[in-house]
Amino acid sequence: MVLEIRNLEKRLGDFALHNISLTIGEGEYFMVLGPTGAGKTVLLETIAGIIKPESGNIFLFGRDITVLPPEERGFSIVYQDFMLFPHLTVFENIAFGLREQRLPFPELRDRVTGISELLGISDLLERAPHTLSGGEQQRAAMARALVMRPRILLLDEPMSALDAASRIRLRQELKRIHRNTGTTVIHITHYFEDLFPLADRLAVMQDGAIVQVGTPEEIFNQPESDFVAHFTGMENIFRGSAVRRGDEVEIDLGPIVLHAVTPLEGDVIAGIRADELILSPEPFDSTARNTFRGTVSEIQANGVFSRVVVDVGVPMCGIITRQSLFRLGLTPGQEITVIFKASAVHVFPA
Repeated sequence: MVLEIRNLEKRLGDFALHNISLTIGEGEYFMVLGPTGAGKTVLLETIAGIIKPESGNIFLFGRDITVLPPEERGFSIVYQDFMLFPHLTVFENIAFGLREQRLPFPELRDRVTGISELLGISDLLERAPHTLSGGEQQRAAMARALVMRPRILLLDEPMSALDAASRIRLRQELKRIHRNTGTTVIHITHYFEDLFPLADRLAVMQDGAIVQVGTPEEIFNQPESDFVAHFTGMENIFRGSAVRRGDEVEIDLGPIVLHAVTPLEGDVIAGIRADELILSPEPFDSTARNTFRGTVSEIQANGVFSRVVVDVGVPMCGIITRQSLFRLGLTPGQEITVIFKASAVHVFPA
């Protein structure tokens, strides 16, 4: 274990971190996911030593570093706005921390050259930051952090300033860099799409607290609250009352009743991911426990995929490919069948 956080508390005006506890393993790519205002950057800067906690402890390899100043922690941080020095070349930006350490120039040059080759920016070293693209600036900022050989690399929303194509490329770069360096990474983001290409594990934050920790697959497939479900893209979320019927429960939503597999009973929240729904213009012969006829109320084209909202007594959203939409010939007002398994219904306490 590289880093352990125990019962961390910090109040900043009306905002507070609440009882944050985490462990992060050596070489792990750990992500912190949450909406704007959840406290992700406050947590990152507390780990970095920029913000001092009011209570709780931070341990690095078992040593308590809670009150250790940032420069003695051996961490590097990359912010979303890159913070490159405009009056220095890319080479000088990358070398800045090494010069502060008074590293002999031959070793400084070799380390800057090596990290520049790793990040594919060797041909940019004599350029000024303002002449670089957003992706090039991000790689230069990453090089400046990694050249210090940090114990932990802290990334604060590193892709928020990039367009969609650049984000995809940077995810690939970060994966390659992590694989090649083995550096422990803590990366905060509000993009759920970042998780699967990068994260070994993640924590989900809400209102200054950690609400779930797990692998991307665990968070996606087994969300522990409606907040986590909604934030990870689950669109069909309903409140109802669950009554046990043998191995399953029936969840009364009012207009319809869902079949689900859950130990919970009473007032619950039920969620179904849009990609779990099967849509059919004709009645569909299936062993799935949930089958409803309804009317298409809305179709939203979204590139390769389309969102189809069907009123089955409650609105349910399914996702199908553009080709499937054309093949099925779905149109608003059309009556269709919606099918999904009992195991596809995620159930949380209300």
